[in-house]
Amino acid sequence: MPFEMTRRGLLAAGAASLLLPDRAFSAVPQRIVSLDYGLASTLLSLGLVPKAIASRADWDIWVIEPELPAEVADLGSSWEINFEVLESLKPDLILTTPFNEALTPRLETVAPTLTLGVFTVEGGDVLPKAVAATRALAARVEKPQEGEVFIARTEAFFDSCRARIERINAPPLALINFLDARHARIYTSPGLYHNVMQRIGLQNAWSAPGNFWGFETIGIERLAEITDPATRLIAFEPVPADVMPKLEQSPLWQALPFARPGHFAVLPGALMFGMLNDAVRFARLLTDHLEQAA
Repeated sequence: MPFEMTRRGLLAAGAASLLLPDRAFSAVPQRIVSLDYGLASTLLSLGLVPKAIASRADWDIWVIEPELPAEVADLGSSWEINFEVLESLKPDLILTTPFNEALTPRLETVAPTLTLGVFTVEGGDVLPKAVAATRALAARVEKPQEGEVFIARTEAFFDSCRARIERINAPPLALINFLDARHARIYTSPGLYHNVMQRIGLQNAWSAPGNFWGFETIGIERLAEITDPATRLIAFEPVPADVMPKLEQSPLWQALPFARPGHFAVLPGALMFGMLNDAVRFARLLTDHLEQAA
């Protein structure tokens, strides 16, 4: 499927909060690799460039910003790491998540590993766990001050978004990614999108809780369950190429209130399974859009 972010995307995109016991750490790492987008992005915001990441080829589709330096190597997909490349890089720290647990014993033969996980089966709100994970990572690479500055800058940005939104009386929002013309992921608690919406003063029109990733997969017809006429539907890129032409011809879609002018928009993507950089990008995209539409 052209859009579906299945196991590859999920494993590459999950992020971090709880430091799990791995190998003992000693010296400050200098050659760090990451099997996770959120951890790699956070590393960049701490002023460190990873030597390599998993699924590098898809960074510009799912993460987009911060820009990934050209010298960062590609380790292959998250669950099928190219160990020849990994070993050739001689890393002194490997960043991973619980979803790569099966790989951990082999990873540990190459270098010490740091396992961090925000999107875990235990569930719980993602945003505070991403903050905690940022502190854990910053401590491990001996950048605690940089970590606190990054967190403070993020919180200040959320405050500014909240102030802007308070001035425009924003409507409830339903947030989706299209899987195809009849199915979508709709974002809800306890996920990153939902947490950021709460933080900046927006109402999520889809109130039912989802899985621990923070989404529910639904048929398009279930959007009719949203009864508040003021609600706007926001879809995020990438959108499969055939979706919009099919929706324009779909009686089901045309019967939904979101088919009315001004009730539906498609915005650039923001990593739904990320950390603080992704939360900031998401907040900015929504706030800018709502101001322009007010």
